[in-house]
Amino acid sequence: VQLQASGGGLVQPGGSLRLACAASGSIFSINNMGWYHQAPGKQRELVALITRGGSTNYADSVKGRFTISRDNAKNAVYLQMNSLKPEDTAVYYCFATLPGSNYWGQGTLVTVSS
Repeated sequence: VQLQASGGGLVQPGGSLRLACAASGSIFSINNMGWYHQAPGKQRELVALITRGGSTNYADSVKGRFTISRDNAKNAVYLQMNSLKPEDTAVYYCFATLPGSNYWGQGTLVTVSS
């Protein structure tokens, strides 16, 4: 199973970005999907998670600004990031939880700066 993330880049404070991540390979069923981020010098932290049924969980720091969604038919997860702040700058990693295993994407860099 491979996860391919895309959509990172440079954006000004207050701007928006949309991250996408698609899983491919031998997939029967994906349970949770979501995103972590890791800022320079910091530990990787959960940003948002979505279950197969659509229930969501967000880090307090992004509530009201980020929206996670998924397309089960495409084995894809998305992260709409609005009102971005400089402290959102990090490498964002998508993940997928399958029965018995967790998989990670390669990371995509989001830089929020003027």
